Amino acid sequence: MKRLLLINIFLLLFVLTKAAYILIPMDDTQKNHLKAYGITYWTLEHNIEVSWLLNYRGGSFMFKYHKLLENECVIRGVSYKIIADVQSTAILQEIAQPEVNMDEVKLHKAPKIAVYSPKNKQPWDDAVTLVLTYAEIPYDVVYDEEVLDGVLPLYDWLHLHHEDFTGQYGKFWAHYKNVAWYIENQKAAEETAYNLGFSKVSQCKLAVVKKIRDFTAGGGYLFAMCSATDSYDVALAAEGIDICDVMFDGDPSDPIAQSKLDYSKCFAFKDFILSKSPYEYEISSIDVVPTHRKVNINNDLFTLFDFSAKWDPVPTMLCQDHETVIRGFMGQTTAFNKKYLKSNVLIMGENKAINEARYIHGEYGRGTWTFYSGHDPEDYKHYVGDPPTDLNLYPNSPGYRLILNNVLFPAAKKKKQKI
Repeated sequence: MKRLLLINIFLLLFVLTKAAYILIPMDDTQKNHLKAYGITYWTLEHNIEVSWLLNYRGGSFMFKYHKLLENECVIRGVSYKIIADVQSTAILQEIAQPEVNMDEVKLHKAPKIAVYSPKNKQPWDDAVTLVLTYAEIPYDVVYDEEVLDGVLPLYDWLHLHHEDFTGQYGKFWAHYKNVAWYIENQKAAEETAYNLGFSKVSQCKLAVVKKIRDFTAGGGYLFAMCSATDSYDVALAAEGIDICDVMFDGDPSDPIAQSKLDYSKCFAFKDFILSKSPYEYEISSIDVVPTHRKVNINNDLFTLFDFSAKWDPVPTMLCQDHETVIRGFMGQTTAFNKKYLKSNVLIMGENKAINEARYIHGEYGRGTWTFYSGHDPEDYKHYVGDPPTDLNLYPNSPGYRLILNNVLFPAAKKKKQKI
């Protein structure tokens, strides 16, 4: 009896210590990096705290074991390990050592996510909505009506879909003015603006931009890609100035608009030059014109910065990846010319050889913004009308991981941070 009792005690202790935590590795051993973020988000939705282990095996996630969580990892095809208390403690002790560039950040709440996107069908897809859907992370779609109605404070994180906030319809006029989708989009934008009390689309977009600015200033997390990045700042700088030519808003642009720009209103950019020609597929000099980049698909790469996990946790979170050199990808805004960045902008990814930034971050009021250039991390040249990327073919995309870092970033517990 005594021997049987000892065996039972041993087995009980073994069970209690063996199944204590789930570790989701995010290095090259992970079968599906993108869905791992969805598992983490789903765990937070169930009010279970997650440890984000910065720079530990590619930025791994760890949380207390529950059979339901293990089952979900299996269902979604995410690699995981069940580890005992003693192993989780050893990991935390390892990353806490002052000489190693690692740290633990606690994630405690699933952020509420909104995507600013038009309701009518677009002739292009959006990388963020693609990856949110693939990772099974829920989001709401909002557009001009909802933003101006004041819904943004209900959300923690806002993504700006491929958008031209200047009211010039992406400068697509020269090539697509007679195509059905362009005509329909312009008509829909004008109807929305008029219904909301504006005489021009540019005026409506400016009002939206200012609402987004207030959302960020109040503590919101803003993320944008492609043309939504530079057109956002151009719209802010051009407040009260007509920069749209006659084919965009029915009257000529202000001939001295350039001299009236107020760069102090911008989040990220300064001193840029407007593109006045309606035949030029550019909004301003912020974007590095593809013909000037002197790179091809084989050497179009950008490097992520290696930040201090203990002293700079915010950019460290945003740069978690299993690769530090990322393949570049083009878009309406392909890259940011570094000469037009404000001095307080933090560059997190760049191609130093040709002096361009690809991934930048900053603070505004109580909130933050992150701009990521290019259209689709797994489609080098994504043309209008191309089919959406099938992320089942790219479950370990390092370029898409950067988007999902931003999605989880608002879940981090606030603490004094240095950027």
